[in-house]
Amino acid sequence: MGLAAKASDAKVSGDVTRLLAERAARLRYEDIPPEVRALARQCLLDWLAVALAGADAPLSAILRAEALEQGGAPRATLIGGGGRTATLQAALVNGAASHALDYDDVNLAMAGHPSVAVLPGLLALAEAREASGRDLLTAFVAGYETACRIGLLVAPGHYGRGFHATATVGSFGAAAACARLLRLDGEGMATALGIAGTQAAGLKAMFGTMCKPLHAGKAAQNGLLAANLAARGFTARPDLLECAQGFAATQSRGCNAEAALAEPAGGFHLRANLFKYHAACYLTHAPIECALALRRRIAFLPEQVARVEVTLDAGADTVCNIAAPRTGLEAKFSLRFTVALALAGIDTARLDTFADALVARPDLVALRDKVVVGFEPHWPHTKAAMILTLADGSRLETSHDSGGPASDIVAQGARVEAKYQSLAAPVLGDAGAARLLEAVRRLEDLEGVAAMTALAAAPA
Repeated sequence: MGLAAKASDAKVSGDVTRLLAERAARLRYEDIPPEVRALARQCLLDWLAVALAGADAPLSAILRAEALEQGGAPRATLIGGGGRTATLQAALVNGAASHALDYDDVNLAMAGHPSVAVLPGLLALAEAREASGRDLLTAFVAGYETACRIGLLVAPGHYGRGFHATATVGSFGAAAACARLLRLDGEGMATALGIAGTQAAGLKAMFGTMCKPLHAGKAAQNGLLAANLAARGFTARPDLLECAQGFAATQSRGCNAEAALAEPAGGFHLRANLFKYHAACYLTHAPIECALALRRRIAFLPEQVARVEVTLDAGADTVCNIAAPRTGLEAKFSLRFTVALALAGIDTARLDTFADALVARPDLVALRDKVVVGFEPHWPHTKAAMILTLADGSRLETSHDSGGPASDIVAQGARVEAKYQSLAAPVLGDAGAARLLEAVRRLEDLEGVAAMTALAAAPA
């Protein structure tokens, strides 16, 4: 994906949007190394897993009912929902469903969740247009990389101001992916990014409510609409990212073209994708891993815990520090409660762990209230340190950083497949889940992705 222009030139000339658009528009399947293709398939499989499991969430039922009532040409599958609807509606419903459990992948460059923003609209479009699996994969990579680069363009000010990057930056990634599937040229791609950018919205203040998953659905829908309109000749500014009163100027403290155009390790931001193995906000994962490590080190009962001190980056305070969660959804954003779950030996990978009833269980509330969270500025964003003091005065210490991608892609694939089986089989049955898994494994051989999406509909 070589780019002749230098980042410094882009900053001076104000060509960031154009350069990113041209990069996304010209990406070919042959430009993507085999291991990055494997990572893209893992992202698709993980997304299908969380979308299937999330299709039963109350917020998904509400959005599905609204979509079906609104109607439209039934051209795209509602994942796990047993029906079809218009592509824009499918993008919204499937996007929200896949983020309903907060169990989907993360990329720190984007400062958000890439696959739930990029895939739902892209998959609906690919199904409606009978696109091939190879075209789907190529477009996904183009969208994913664009989202990460735009995330870096506005970091850290964008997220720091309270914008949810999955919603905002995700809209650009979705637009780039859909525009690539539609084979728009660089000019058309830049227009699609402009249309997406004027729709981009989503606030971190909504974390712990149904609106956070809605953000992912809106990003997918925004991006699909932007690409469709650009393909029809709709106009927009082609420099929306860097122009006066544009995206960076209004939603961040700066416009870092160098970061946006720099080459990531191995040439693709996809190499730094992080999968979730705990069904909660990603910034709770390092503290959870600390608690699990201490449980493995020494046997203790929850009632023997006297005090737990957790140290994290100050940024986590506005993301996942709901001190006394009242619902399972709020519990996913509670450092204190997720640590209590792990210390009590309760599996945080299980979906039923975050049921409303468990949040109020007296023993867990008592353990939660022994957890003290401290925040440090300039601390590594995904690292946690923990000091556990037991009733007899003994102290245990550990730390964990959850920000490093897996070094063994094959081993990671096995772990993603295991997660997929645990989430998909209850919805599709063992045989149905196995058929969908096989379709994803041979994605690039599919002449039309509709054969795959049909397998992701819940059995009648």
